[in-house]
Amino acid sequence: MDYHRHPCYSMQECYNAVQSRICNNPQEETSNRYIINGKVVIEHSPGLSGPGKSASLQIYSLTEMDPNTMKGKLSRKACLKQGKSSKENGTKITTYKIKLHVEPGFGYPGAFVIENNHKNRFFLQSATLVTPENKVIHFDCRSWVYPIKKTRASRVFFSNTCYLPSQTPACLVELRKEELQNLRGEGTGERKEWDRIYDYDVYDDLGNPDKGPDHVRPVLGGSDSHPYPRRVRTGRPATQNETINLDTYVPPDERCSPKKLSEFIANAIQATAHFLLPEAKSLTHDSTSFESFNEIRDLYSDNRSPVMKGTATEKMKKLLPAELFKEISHASKQDHIKFPLPQIIRANELAWSLDEEFGRQMLAGTNPTRIQCLREFPPQGSFVTKSDIEQNLAGLSFEQAMNQWRIFVLDHHDYLLPFLRKMMSDGVCPCATRTFLFLRNDATLKPLVIELSYPDSFSNEMRCWLIFPGKEGIDRALWQLARAHVASNDSAYHQLISHWLHTHAVVEPFIIATRRQLSVMHPVHRLLDPHFKDTMHINALARNMLINSGGILETTLFTGKFSMELSSELYKEWRFDHQALPSDLIKRQ
Repeated sequence: MDYHRHPCYSMQECYNAVQSRICNNPQEETSNRYIINGKVVIEHSPGLSGPGKSASLQIYSLTEMDPNTMKGKLSRKACLKQGKSSKENGTKITTYKIKLHVEPGFGYPGAFVIENNHKNRFFLQSATLVTPENKVIHFDCRSWVYPIKKTRASRVFFSNTCYLPSQTPACLVELRKEELQNLRGEGTGERKEWDRIYDYDVYDDLGNPDKGPDHVRPVLGGSDSHPYPRRVRTGRPATQNETINLDTYVPPDERCSPKKLSEFIANAIQATAHFLLPEAKSLTHDSTSFESFNEIRDLYSDNRSPVMKGTATEKMKKLLPAELFKEISHASKQDHIKFPLPQIIRANELAWSLDEEFGRQMLAGTNPTRIQCLREFPPQGSFVTKSDIEQNLAGLSFEQAMNQWRIFVLDHHDYLLPFLRKMMSDGVCPCATRTFLFLRNDATLKPLVIELSYPDSFSNEMRCWLIFPGKEGIDRALWQLARAHVASNDSAYHQLISHWLHTHAVVEPFIIATRRQLSVMHPVHRLLDPHFKDTMHINALARNMLINSGGILETTLFTGKFSMELSSELYKEWRFDHQALPSDLIKRQ
């Protein structure tokens, strides 16, 4: 049951008129009332005004109970007044004053409800109340408050004080119970932007079957063949629009602040803009692939002409909804498609071709946790022998190097094998790879040999090819090609598994469970909340931009339309008890 419902909304105009008189009548202050002062801080969305007097607030007593409601006594309404605006890191912040009149003996505030009668939503950062005894009560809100015409209910916020369920003050017990019941929902219907409901669903919205069979994707989750972490339920249909959609349902408490949302989308699009634009290749070259390294360099901002920049920005404007393009423009006044030249290339144009840099990036790059110490040699199914590597161990014998834990492997092999033939049928020529490495005395990694496996074009067999470091000619070219396959596999694993699956997707069901089962007053909820911040909203945006059919990851990674299916296969290996230290280090030892 929701609190502060308005079943007879036809009388809303009359109600607003009465409320306005109350909020603006200074004569209401009488000698037999106490005053609780406070401030409310609101962060503005670009182009939207603050609520001002259209928002009102009431407080619940922490110590004095209303016998009729079995909740804390409720104060009279007070409107937000005297808003003062300022800029914080480019974001407009407005601080409103609030003055609440309460009866003597009201006690300390334990919670408040806020009602938004403005036409727009607003982002409530925080509230602070000060009692006549100068006791300060803080409320960290960080949530969106939607117009009551849409929600039909006011929003409740509890103070920052933590309570275990058995220690919750009697005046807050019923409020706590109602809040959790409302958050759990009933599991039916399509969610609206302003709903605050957390229930579970599978990933059934990644495909877009209306665009044809190439855009059909399997449902991830709920089956042994395609297991996956749960996501928050939206109830939306699977078919998607051609443009990027900002309206995927996310509970208001999980939605990014205006500044965070603008920055995230701007960064995501800036980093992958040339892949979002199907015509982007025509901005730099005519062929479907790069013919030289100069063409790759031409992508970077230092080499791009003003004409090219303006053309790309105009195409970006056509691709994105007006609201999204406005958000991005507010977040960054710079060119929307800017690729700064990597520092390593600025210093040495050929640094990428060095084995030292190959090993350095493996450790200092995006995905070092995939490297494992080699415990058994050779790995199961490998064709590498001792004689292939023992001449490059800095004078150590093979046994000495193994006993000193100095031989490592970057393994992108077995999990890829079942997908290689399917990817080849989609026009890609990938290879599964094992990279054997030696830990030198200066703590750098030296590549020893790369093992490539790929499907035979004329049979169902797999072919294996061992590539060794080459200094010149064909040997050097083959070595660079093998390294390129390793880098491609490592990049795909990082994006799909280390980052998306292990960092984002597996966390979402824990967020849902926490919101459904633990009140915001619970100390464990308070402990986890900073770690959950913005994750669910970023995941929702990812389903629209990154991991969906034809999205950024399918477009940029060699795994293509099999990307999410591959991540589902690797989810079978994920174990919760292996995710923390020291278990993770022991597993990779």
